Amino acid sequence: MRTFILGTALTVLVAASMATAAEQPVERHEITEWKAVFGRIEARDQISARSRIGGTLVSIDVTEGSTVSEGQVIATVHDPKLALQLEASQGTIDALQSQLDNARTELKRGENLQDRGVITNQQLDSLRTNVSVLENQIAAAVGDRRVIEEQAAEGAVLAPIAGKVLDVPITKGTVLLSGETVASIGGGGFFLRLAVPERHAPYLREGMDIRIGSNGDDRAGRLAKVYPEIDNGRVIADVEVEGLNSDFVNARVLVSLPVGKHEALLVPATAMITRMGLDFVPIRRPDGAIVHRAVVPGTTVTLNGTPMVEILSGLTDRDMVVTDHD
Repeated sequence: MRTFILGTALTVLVAASMATAAEQPVERHEITEWKAVFGRIEARDQISARSRIGGTLVSIDVTEGSTVSEGQVIATVHDPKLALQLEASQGTIDALQSQLDNARTELKRGENLQDRGVITNQQLDSLRTNVSVLENQIAAAVGDRRVIEEQAAEGAVLAPIAGKVLDVPITKGTVLLSGETVASIGGGGFFLRLAVPERHAPYLREGMDIRIGSNGDDRAGRLAKVYPEIDNGRVIADVEVEGLNSDFVNARVLVSLPVGKHEALLVPATAMITRMGLDFVPIRRPDGAIVHRAVVPGTTVTLNGTPMVEILSGLTDRDMVVTDHD
């Protein structure tokens, strides 16, 4: 009688354990294949600040890493010939002004003489013409002086865009020609530039999501642009990443790109058991018994927020996996 009661209790406990064990069927899911590549941090716009006149660099106010605003004066180029031209132009204007003052005096005298009938209208018109010619000559000379002043003002080298100074290839005292680079400035935001093997080109689509980073510190990025030209067997693409660290331009960052899809058998990561270097998954047989079946696991993916392990062999989509086990 005691043996019967003990056996019945054990049966009830086993049945209760079998009834309460959580389980789910092995299912096939379409998962994304990821390709790890390196991207470079680059400025969206990279423009050179150039000297607009020839001369000597007398000052430079930025260095690599400096932050500048659009239109900021970053250097000054001085051409001593412009100062001499300004002096000569001013001398010409002063001489013409003296002639104009004299011509106006002569015109006023001629008008008084005409009233008394001393000179003819023709002579008076000649005096008026002389005044008009001198006024026009002064206006032209003033215009020439403004041109020289503008050339002198162009000795200030301006930042073409707001951003960060990437390179300053010259130093103070350098003799420059018009159009030479004073500094290289990166701006317009920073992004990742990828060079992907051309065999993966068919899978790249603008707007697709990618993963940035490694060691569990993944961040989301978006493929902003895919360039149509293949360069040396590589497809060039730009990736936008929020909060991208731009302390070091051209730094390399690990990127994972989706390059395909395939069907896989997935089981919850919590169902995996590792013993003596082998991996097992508890399976409930049709008769209700639980057995541990050896499997070959693949990659781990996240499905609806749950870590899942791809099973390469050892299970079929007809098996029932026990997820709540000891």
